Amino acid sequence: METIRQTKNEITEGIIWKQLLLFFFPILLGTFFQQLYNTIDSVIVGQFVGKEALASVGGSSAQIVALVVGFFTGLSSGAAVTIAQFTGARKEDTANAGLHNAYAIAVAGGIALTFIGILSAPFMLRLMNTPAEIMADSLVYLRIYFAGILFVLVYNMGSAILRATGDSRNPLYILIICCVINIILDMVFVLVFHMGVMGVAIATLLAQAVSAFLVTYKLMRSGGLLHLSLRKIRFHGSLLKLQLKLGIPTGFESVLFAITNIAIQAAINTFGTDTAAAWSAFGKLDAIFWMVSTAFGISITTFVGQNYGAGKMDRVRRSTRVCLCMDLVVSFVLVAVLIGARGLLFRLFTADETVVQIGSDMLLFITPWYIVYVFIEVLGGSLRGRGNVIVPVVITLLGVCVLRIIWLAGVLRISPTIHAIIFSYPVTWVITALAFIGYYLWKDKQKLKVSL
Repeated sequence: METIRQTKNEITEGIIWKQLLLFFFPILLGTFFQQLYNTIDSVIVGQFVGKEALASVGGSSAQIVALVVGFFTGLSSGAAVTIAQFTGARKEDTANAGLHNAYAIAVAGGIALTFIGILSAPFMLRLMNTPAEIMADSLVYLRIYFAGILFVLVYNMGSAILRATGDSRNPLYILIICCVINIILDMVFVLVFHMGVMGVAIATLLAQAVSAFLVTYKLMRSGGLLHLSLRKIRFHGSLLKLQLKLGIPTGFESVLFAITNIAIQAAINTFGTDTAAAWSAFGKLDAIFWMVSTAFGISITTFVGQNYGAGKMDRVRRSTRVCLCMDLVVSFVLVAVLIGARGLLFRLFTADETVVQIGSDMLLFITPWYIVYVFIEVLGGSLRGRGNVIVPVVITLLGVCVLRIIWLAGVLRISPTIHAIIFSYPVTWVITALAFIGYYLWKDKQKLKVSL
């Protein structure tokens, strides 16, 4: 018999803008501290080891990590959507079965990826035209990261589940603790023991192990709707099918993004270490926007998921509009700050003026177009919250990934310059945003007709 709890749910009943902000800010701060893991690695190796180490940590290695982690983050979102809907409908038993199924996915995926990643790391780095002078350090960093990939997947799955129930604060607290641990270990391993890239990789692995333990402990000690028991972690056939149905398309979407970024990284690498280092540093500054955008995307997915599960379509539509306005305002501010402080920001990573100049030029060229991506993130998140994942993936596949690959193939023949290569970002964002806006309006109109 399905257990149903009758406690008040602020996400489905509270003031929309207030609840979105209360949910958004912990996610934003959590995303910030998660990004700080790799950013601190880059700052420390860039300042105290050299630009080759900076390129090793933030170049090809970072793109490969993004490919793998992005796919499983997509799977986590599939589990989160189902649990959010079950939570909105107050179905405790089904939500708990979904929790244990999700953990089984994370553990099985982590074990498999550990072996696959360690063995295939050299091939992947060569495939990306990684410069010879940074190949050894890149390989060390990547193999150590894959040695601890299980911890990354468990944390991502656990935190996604906590947020799906409306708890965005505990994932934040856990990340703050682990980020502090990572910073301390980075400085000890690099500045005291002079371990270079290996040191920051080991520091990241240990910090991620702590984050996985803490999020698991929180779910095991939870007194709310969900409660994790290690003995009950297993696959549940129907729920596995449902979570994979929702998660694989989103994970595939992340993989497509990562593949196109890998293609761009491979093209950037052909311009040498200075350009690779500049792109690496830009990637860390670029992440400031993405962590904000991601926080809004996670917020609206959970918000829409719970209200959709509760059958409150009016709140689904209104929360999407409110979230879109919030994200646009914040993005305008971020673009202004990044452009205005670009020189100072790049000097946090390196004192090499050539690298600073190349990176600043990249930032000035791309960041004004961030505004366009807001529509992709929020509308895509809203559609996923309703369980509609296939069409957003198709739109992204065609509008971003396929078109970007076509652009790169053509541009590298006609005008093999840095600007021509990275202009693929704004071109594909504009086309994809227009497609999302059109589809969302059409889908919403169809829902209104059905309700009438």
